[in-house]
Amino acid sequence: MKPSLVIVGAGPRGTGLIERIAANAPELYAGSGLDIHLVDPHPPGAGRIWREAQSPLLWMNSHAEDVTMFTDETVVMDGPVRPGPTLHEWAAIDGRTFADRQLQGAYLGWVHEQAVAALPPDVTVHHHPCRALRVSGSREGRQQVWLEGRPRPLLADLVVLAIGHLDAELDEEQSELATYARAHDLVHLPPDFTADSDLSSLAPGEPVLVRGFGLAFVDLMVLLTEGRGGRYDGDTYLPSGREPVLYVGSRRGVPYHSKIGYDWTGERPPLPRFFGPAEVDALLARPEGFDFRRDVWPSIEKELGFAHYHRLFTVHPERTAIAWTDFEEKYTAGEAAEREALVASAVPEPADRLDLAALDRPLDGVRYASHEEFQEGLRAYVEGDLSRRHDAGNSPDLAVFLGLLSVYGQLIRLGDVGPWWHGFFSYLASGPPGPRLRQMLALSRAGVVRFVGADMSVVAEDGVFRASSATVPGETVEARALVEARLPEPTVGRALDPLLRELHADGAVETPEGLLRVDRSDGRILDRAGRPHPRRFALGPYTDVRTPGAFTRPRTGGPAFRQNDATARAALAFLRDLACRAAA
Repeated sequence: MKPSLVIVGAGPRGTGLIERIAANAPELYAGSGLDIHLVDPHPPGAGRIWREAQSPLLWMNSHAEDVTMFTDETVVMDGPVRPGPTLHEWAAIDGRTFADRQLQGAYLGWVHEQAVAALPPDVTVHHHPCRALRVSGSREGRQQVWLEGRPRPLLADLVVLAIGHLDAELDEEQSELATYARAHDLVHLPPDFTADSDLSSLAPGEPVLVRGFGLAFVDLMVLLTEGRGGRYDGDTYLPSGREPVLYVGSRRGVPYHSKIGYDWTGERPPLPRFFGPAEVDALLARPEGFDFRRDVWPSIEKELGFAHYHRLFTVHPERTAIAWTDFEEKYTAGEAAEREALVASAVPEPADRLDLAALDRPLDGVRYASHEEFQEGLRAYVEGDLSRRHDAGNSPDLAVFLGLLSVYGQLIRLGDVGPWWHGFFSYLASGPPGPRLRQMLALSRAGVVRFVGADMSVVAEDGVFRASSATVPGETVEARALVEARLPEPTVGRALDPLLRELHADGAVETPEGLLRVDRSDGRILDRAGRPHPRRFALGPYTDVRTPGAFTRPRTGGPAFRQNDATARAALAFLRDLACRAAA
């Protein structure tokens, strides 16, 4: 019987793992034979999130030239580099295009086919279009992977979970809101992948409260406007009459920052500088552990500032007051207060200074006298963001983006650092395409989208939902529908996925934030004693080494690619040794 590997999850993460298995097999596993079982009800390559069977109105939030599934020399890994085309090269489209998700699904399907074709001849891939329900078996023996609708399990020498985004049970607040909605004939749509949500209950012309101002809201906005027959004439939205009125707010009260609309030119900031492998090693060596805000964030803040000012001083020196060499020396040696004073004296224009706190909470302390005044104020804010993010004169913003990617590549070694960082990264670096924000402005002027404010609170009382925000004191919005525009939190304990729940009950441990603990070196699942399971691995956003995404822009180090390579090599080495013992 040939050795067997089961991969649960056929999306881009599972595909990336197969690609790395193919790349590393000639060195680690030549001529031994292997069955790879790929378990997922959705199409291999695209998986659930990127499947081609979704609305063509839904876009990616990255330029086509910034999307690749292939490694390059910037990926720090032990396996070989196997280059390949970006999305725009494969599809032969303009690199600045924001491709729709159907096209990305086709690209991912092609990448999967190429990865399978690159496997050695005696390695066979079997796709099982169903769900995996649980994994059983001892640490020392073969694992049994039980599939939906199958009386017998798949036998596996190793199992890798590459499940991706999870559905989850409602938390206490969501459960109370759902119960209230059922009792009062209201509509409550909990956190979900927007393309899978049933939006038919959101009636034309009716007010709908929406909590969440990120990419899930953008999808919702598109499906309820263009998706219902509306269209744009330049900067004007022409409604179909079938749209509800969306009252949107969030913790920040503003949409995610626009994707940057210009290309990088010239020298890149030399990153990492203040938050690299040595700093991470020192944090991991602390016997007492570390606190993110106290011990990690100051180094990240310094790193992002360095990226910003390196670009400002080297490309826009006319907007600075001292030489870069002098600034760099003082910036490197200074503490936070000293750096702040240095920036104030060396960078005359406040708009050229990096203020991460103001970026994170732009409406803190801001008050508007009326709802209409706030609509005008937030439109001006979005227009300013669009202008800045599409002006190469503000290229330090793009340097900060590169700094964010560098920081994320280091943070995955620290494990679970709490939810704030991931949200901050997404808000600054993973926002919507500029054209989507222009559409949002048009919808605001047409009265289809209305802004509520920061720290939006929702209460269920008197048979309705009510929303308010301190941004507009005294204003309240009533509605009979509430949409939570965000993905469910990737917590193992509340995951609806039965396989993860069974693993948790079987001894797999979660972090305080609910993420699955895995070995940072190769992704093996840890038990409550901290022991890595010899035959079970996990990769993805529900683990405590989650990365920005399963694919990335070229030449940025690809943290997910690095993880895929480490897991593939560990799996192949285990299976090779197993085959050798069996032959002996």
